[in-house]
Amino acid sequence: MGFRDFFRSSAAIFRLAHKSDRDEFTLYLKLVSLGVVVVGTIGFIVKLVGSIFLG
Repeated sequence: MGFRDFFRSSAAIFRLAHKSDRDEFTLYLKLVSLGVVVVGTIGFIVKLVGSIFLG
């Protein structure tokens, strides 16, 4: 991928990008927070089960 291809790809991304409004931002914030909680809970359960079985 040369510099010209990179520049074209970057320009296409910037044309599609837009600033989120407040409702969209809060939706993304809730979804990301939910994902962090789910992954953390799964990690905690795996560690708990591992410590129970391995002592």
